[in-house]
Parts: sequence; C-alpha cells; structure tokens
Amino acid sequence: MPSTIKVEITRQSTPDGKSVVEKFEIPYRANMNITSLLGEIALNPVTADGKATTPVTYDSNCLEEICGSCSMRINGKARMACSALVDKLEQPIRLEPLSKFPVVRDLAVDRSVLFENLKKVKAWVPIDGSYDLGEGPKQFPQLQEELYPLSNCISCCICMEVCPQFNEDTDFVGAATIAQVKLFNSNPTGKVLKEERLRALAGDGGVQECGFAQNCVQACPKQLPLTEAISDVSRDVVIQQVKDFFTI
Repeated sequence: MPSTIKVEITRQSTPDGKSVVEKFEIPYRANMNITSLLGEIALNPVTADGKATTPVTYDSNCLEEICGSCSMRINGKARMACSALVDKLEQPIRLEPLSKFPVVRDLAVDRSVLFENLKKVKAWVPIDGSYDLGEGPKQFPQLQEELYPLSNCISCCICMEVCPQFNEDTDFVGAATIAQVKLFNSNPTGKVLKEERLRALAGDGGVQECGFAQNCVQACPKQLPLTEAISDVSRDVVIQQVKDFFTI
C-alpha cells in the first residue's frame, strides 16, 4: 500500500478571488473517505512542499450521504465526498468545487439556486397548522412505493452539475426540481397546487429545456428515477397548457 496519499485541491479564498491549486501529501490510512482526508489536512494544514496554509473549506454535515452538502468534483466527477473512498481513487486525487455554482470559498459553493427553483414550483404540501384538519387522505401502498424514491432527494445538486442544459443561457431549473414537482403533484394532499406547479414549469427554464441527456439519472447518488419523472411532468405540462388554452 502507498505510504502517503497525494491530493491536489483547487482553492479560492474569496468568491471573486483567483483560484489556485495546492498539493498535499497525507499519511496513508486504510478505508478513508474524502471527508476524512480533508479532516487530516485540517489537523496539519501544510502543503507537500512544506508551506503552511489554512484548512480547506468545504460543506459537510451527516457524513453518510443523507444531507447532500459535501458534493464536489473528485477526479473530475461530481460526487459525494462522504461516500468517495480514497482506496478506490486514482492518485493524485483532484478535488475541485462544483463548476456551475458560485464559489463561496475553496470547495464550498452557493447552491441557493436550487432552493429558489423549489420555491417557484411550491415544492411543499400546503397545510393550515392553526387547527386540526383531521386525518389526511389515505394512500395506497402502490402509490407510496412509487413516490418513495422521489422523496430520497438530498439536494446535492449533482444532477444540475452534470446537466448540459443547466446553464446561464437556459435558466433550466434542473432535474431535482422537476422530480419534486412529480412527488408533490402525486401526493393526495399536495396535488391541490398541481396546476400552479405545472404552469411554473411551462415558462422559461421549465421542463421543455430538458434535452434528455440522462446524465442526471446516471450521476444521482440516490438513484432517483429522474428521467421518468421528467417525462411524466413534461406530459402533464402539455396537458395543462392545452386546458389553459381552452379555458382562458
């Protein structure tokens, strides 16, 4: 086994600063993931050529591929740092921030665009918490099984990072937002806002911008049925547009 782990990290001290690459050599330990590797650098922030530096900034929380916060590019591929095992990566390991989101510092990026998109489509189940509404509508087990995979989205933004249509020219909302529209439109309570969600996806940046490259479904760490959701929502958006045409 190697005695050290060689790492090259793209760093940027400010959102508008110039990016630089720093190289590190970390003592090898079996079964490390990328987050533990970054933790080792934080314990002794010294580059491979002996220069003192600062700990690397990155987002992390759950450490078990649930929170979605530690997504970054690892050896050129967008993935989760917590589930990327060092022993399975080619060295030197290259760590870079996601390329389609503004850099905050080092490997941490601003992914607020996803949450703004979720607001546009009202990705929530509307309730009135001021009084007891009683039992909600029942769901058949078949529907629960259909919707459960979509509820596993961890907002990691990897599907948006790998999507060729997600860029400044199209303002495409991305697969994650569309999948949440299907999730809530299929929910017996959430479907009360179904038409509003579909209309939100009929405009600029909506579902029609999808080129069905299918990068999203291949890269999704939770194996969400993204292309299936996009197809279903595309159909529903067209039906809603026809209905609106004849009722306006």
